[in-house]
This record gives sequence, structure tokens and C-alpha cells, in this order.
Amino acid sequence: MKIVIPGGTGHLGRVLGRALAEQGNEVVVLTRRETRPEPGTRHVRWDGRGPGPWTAEIDGSDVVLNLAGRSVNCRYTEANLREMLNSRVDSARVVGGAIARAARPPRVWLQMSTATIYAHTFAAPNDETTGVLGGDEPDVPAYWSTSVDIAKAWEREQRLAATPDTRKVALRTAMVMSPEPGGALAMLLRLTRLGLGGPVAGGGQYMSWIHEDDLIDAIGFLIGHEELSGPVNLAAPEPLPYRDFLRALRSAAGVPVGLPATKWMAELGAFVLRSDTELLLKSRRVIPGRLREAGFEFRYPEWPPAAEDLVRRSREALRPVG
Repeated sequence: MKIVIPGGTGHLGRVLGRALAEQGNEVVVLTRRETRPEPGTRHVRWDGRGPGPWTAEIDGSDVVLNLAGRSVNCRYTEANLREMLNSRVDSARVVGGAIARAARPPRVWLQMSTATIYAHTFAAPNDETTGVLGGDEPDVPAYWSTSVDIAKAWEREQRLAATPDTRKVALRTAMVMSPEPGGALAMLLRLTRLGLGGPVAGGGQYMSWIHEDDLIDAIGFLIGHEELSGPVNLAAPEPLPYRDFLRALRSAAGVPVGLPATKWMAELGAFVLRSDTELLLKSRRVIPGRLREAGFEFRYPEWPPAAEDLVRRSREALRPVG
């Protein structure tokens, strides 16, 4: 297959592009900056905002996997939130336009979305059918609704695109756990090894996650299952409270103690790391209803075995060669 990945130079793009190329696919990454392509992939320039020569790559392709959008790992300033919104909506709009104008449109358009679209909850888990979308919870900071609004606008742009010959799937993705440098796991492991991997603000908030291998498998599954369209949750079936998530990570890393952090300490740490506490404090309890119903089997449905595997692979990646 020919697979086009707009925005494929980020953390997830590197993971997915490399894996899809290793499976024998032709992988074309649309990028706004000059970077070294992953083995087996090819880079084509685009600006993520308007049509250009890059649209020829989509015409005749089999799959478009749009990952474009500003990283959420930043301070949630007004300017950054505006850039998050524009980069997501603009890229979805121009990708949809390219598919609509293609003489031979791809058969499926996989559009990155986020599990953050669901409400902050400690109660029943959210699946695609019964899950409650966020935006008006009374007991959370008001600005959290902006992240939900961005996710809704992102999905709406794909949903409204006039692409009748292309199946559309919105990938409501939980936090991806990967040994690839630069991702969430690397940051969590660094804090854990410094003795800072304890519960944050009590640690009762739920953590939804997915192992890198299951993400890769799920993408292949969605490409092959033509009955699946619309929103699909990409999350392991066993989300768990943050304190239990960190306890399992400490165990896998061989770190006996993790200092707890209060809410104000989390605010200070997020400021130093140029990130935002919503990533730590929002309770995301998301489960993969549609994937499981369609017969997808997770390699890592539970976090402790996943943590053991990921920590082992992270260590191996750091070992000197030779």
C-alpha cells in the first residue's frame, strides 16, 4: 500500500512511519521542516494550510494517516491554544480538500484525534457509544474545556469533508507509551528515576494509555476493517488510577520510592517543564469499545506487563553498540 502521513515527523509519526515501512508499505511523510527520513520513508514538503504539489501524493494513495497538529506538551497560553486549534483544523481541511479533488482518492482517511475529548470522570469508563464528551464539567478548571473544543473542531472538520469515496476514522488516542525518545514514557521514566514518580494530587485520576505495539496493530486493523468508520478509541482496555500506573512503572524501573506531589507542586513542575497540569490532573477513563467489538486483540491490555516491556526496551535502546 501507499500510505501518506501528513505531520509524520513528530514522535508518533516516527514510530508509525517506521513500522508501516517495515511492513513493506510505501510511506510518504508530509512535513513542514527538513528532517532525516525514517528508514523506508520519503519526505515531501507541505505547509499544512493550503494545496500544493504535495496533493499529488494523496491522489492514487491507499491510506492517509493525518497526524498533523501542534504538540499538546506545552504551556496552555492563549497563543499556544490558538496554534493547537489552527494547526489541527487547517491540516484536516486541506487534507480533506486534497482527497475530495483526487481522481483516485484513498480508500481510508485516518485522522488523529484525542481521548481528551471525553469528560473528566472517576465514574464509569467512556466508550464511543455511551461515553460523555467533556466541556461543561462543573468541578474542573474552566480552561480545560478549550482542549475539548479543539478536539471537537478537529473531528468536525474531518466529518464534514466531502469525501464520499473515502472511509473516515477519527482516532481518539490515549497517551501512547513508547520507548522512542522524546515521548511521554521518556519523561515519566526520567521523573521516576529521580525519585519523583509518586502520586500527583492524590493519584486517583485515571490514566488511559496504549502500548506502542498495540497502536501500530490497531492502525493496521482499522485499515483492513472496512466496517469501521467514525470515532474509534485507541486505548488499552484497562485504564487505571495514576497512583497505580506510577507504582507499576516504579516496579518495572526498579525504583522503590516515588515522592508524592501536591497540586501546587504539580503546577510548579509543569511550569518548569513548559507543560500544563491538565495532562496530569484530568481523569481520562477511556476504553476501546469499538475495537474490542470488532475483534481486535491487545498484546498489552494491562499496564504492569506493558511497563515491564517498555522499560526493558528503553534500557536496551540506551546500551552502547559493540
